[in-house]
Amino acid sequence: MKLKINFPKGLFLVGFTDTVGSGFSALFWFLIAGFLLPEEYGQISYVLGIAALISMVALFGTQNTLVVYNAKNVKLNSTFNTISMLGGLIALTIVGIFQNRLDVGFLIIGYILHILGTGYILGKKNYNDYVKLVLLQKFLTFSLGLGFYFAFGPESIIFALALTYVGYVYIIFRGFRDSKFNFSLLKEKIGFIINNYVISISTALDGQIDKLIIAPILGFTILGNYSLALQVVTILFVIPGIVFKYTLSHDASGNKNKKLKTYTIILSVITCVITIILAPTVIPSLFPKYEEVVPAIQIMSIDVIPATIAYFYMSQLLGMEKSKFVLIGKLSKVTTFVTGFLILGLTFGIVGLAISFVLAQTIEVLIYFCLKKKFSD
Repeated sequence: MKLKINFPKGLFLVGFTDTVGSGFSALFWFLIAGFLLPEEYGQISYVLGIAALISMVALFGTQNTLVVYNAKNVKLNSTFNTISMLGGLIALTIVGIFQNRLDVGFLIIGYILHILGTGYILGKKNYNDYVKLVLLQKFLTFSLGLGFYFAFGPESIIFALALTYVGYVYIIFRGFRDSKFNFSLLKEKIGFIINNYVISISTALDGQIDKLIIAPILGFTILGNYSLALQVVTILFVIPGIVFKYTLSHDASGNKNKKLKTYTIILSVITCVITIILAPTVIPSLFPKYEEVVPAIQIMSIDVIPATIAYFYMSQLLGMEKSKFVLIGKLSKVTTFVTGFLILGLTFGIVGLAISFVLAQTIEVLIYFCLKKKFSD
């Protein structure tokens, strides 16, 4: 009896693209970390965190909203693009001109283009376009990032990163072409949209608040070590993230993909164990300047298990347009991390931060489990 495995083409394309793209990105940031001192690496991470958070505030049409509505053929792309790009231009004006950081302003625009474009093509299930755009952006990250670093110094990296998103301009124009600005439809869907907008901001806080509070309180050196640990752990999130991008549009269409989700959770456990075993041997030889990073990596690698489960709860809930539940989970996660930082981070340093990181993700999963169970009952 032969074992027959149905491996969807869309999943393969997203998986291949994100794996290769993440490899380019990780290699770039590992090389930059090797060139810089932990304090310098922490300063760059701090600026990136600010840009990412501001872009989420400016971005009205979130990626998950775009995926769900494009999967359901709800024509709001032009509306989302118009409002989000206006928000981006305002952010560019404030940050770029008044704060004299045009590089950060352009990076904010780049982040907005990326999210609008990705939401459009994933919702439409245009996986070939996804492959082209992601690989182009990651290749430019590696080539332009290193090129600008050696030509102009580390202060030029932010501007180089902004340039890498130029390919998404074409997708934004496609979004404008296939729909018209529709305020009445926007008003009809405003509950789900607003919930997702707040989720997007809370997710940005979840992803960036650690950088924004570590730097002024614990210093850029600890932030540099923490950011390197986070970069290593981010590699573990590649496969769960790939599957989430694939399943969200399918959950919105009614296809649950239960076996795929189960196999992904099992794989997350395996990668966690491998990371814990190998980190003490591999990391010191690659990054001798980062003395405090190994225990943080070992602890934070555990996060991939609850994070994978959280992805799939989010996919189901967003597919049912139950975005309020996701919002509750995200806000609980942010609150838990900030509380953990104040108690554990200030007491135990980077180890306390790592514990808070895992604890916050675990709380989010428990919230989703309880809310989903209550809703199902």
